[in-house]
Amino acid sequence: MCIIFFQFDPHSVSAYRFILAANRDEYYSRPSKPADFWGNNCDILSGLDMEKGKEGGTWLGINKKGKFAALTNYLQPTNRLNVLGRGYLVTNFLTEDVDGLTYLKKISSEGHLYNGFNLITADFNKTKGDTMCYYGSKSGQEPKTLEPGIYGLSNSLLETPWKKLVLGKKLFTDVINRSNELSPENLVQELINVLNNEEVQMPATDIEEQGQDFIRPFLKEISALFVRTSFYGTRTNTVILVDAKGHVNFTERTMLSPDINQWKVSSFQFELEI
Repeated sequence: MCIIFFQFDPHSVSAYRFILAANRDEYYSRPSKPADFWGNNCDILSGLDMEKGKEGGTWLGINKKGKFAALTNYLQPTNRLNVLGRGYLVTNFLTEDVDGLTYLKKISSEGHLYNGFNLITADFNKTKGDTMCYYGSKSGQEPKTLEPGIYGLSNSLLETPWKKLVLGKKLFTDVINRSNELSPENLVQELINVLNNEEVQMPATDIEEQGQDFIRPFLKEISALFVRTSFYGTRTNTVILVDAKGHVNFTERTMLSPDINQWKVSSFQFELEI
């Protein structure tokens, strides 16, 4: 399970044009690298999956040219084996010279090659204007451009009102409404606090119905925003702030796998080159 909350405000002149708070939930045993730029002189910033056969994929990333993408898996009772790794959907967008909507239209024709997923893309550009797009491979709909607003996405389709998503979106919105009063450091910390909320949101009938037998043994644990089981849970909090001038503040708090008691916080700041 993963969860993402974001505000898209492309016309902001005094505050933030984009604010994101996201949790990556994963098996503790799955190897990955914390967020960093991809080598010397590389403009892409993300964590990286290091699972054998899926090395180099990622769940969320941004580059200095103003491209952003984030992925969540679509909860299913069973997943097909021998399909393409979904993390490459983000990696490929960040490395290709193509806008988000064009990319998602291409991906929509290839969705059958992957297990179910949701993909968000953004292009931040002062000249052409900012755009955000969404595609859900299980939606039965074409990719779409998103209107300005506040959104929530977990392991169902965009804005599906799971109880944990409704709670998280409310908490996220409460912080966003005070964002102009907070320093960037305090804003980041308050958003991380939202992501680490452990309030159980039961009954989770929608999650249970979508996941069926696969999800029932640990339904209670995954009904909270911050997930913790003996073998799987929230391993990464990410907060991204993009202000009106194109300054990016990227903060990641990641578990030093597989120790749930040790965490590393990394912060990056840079200017968009657009």
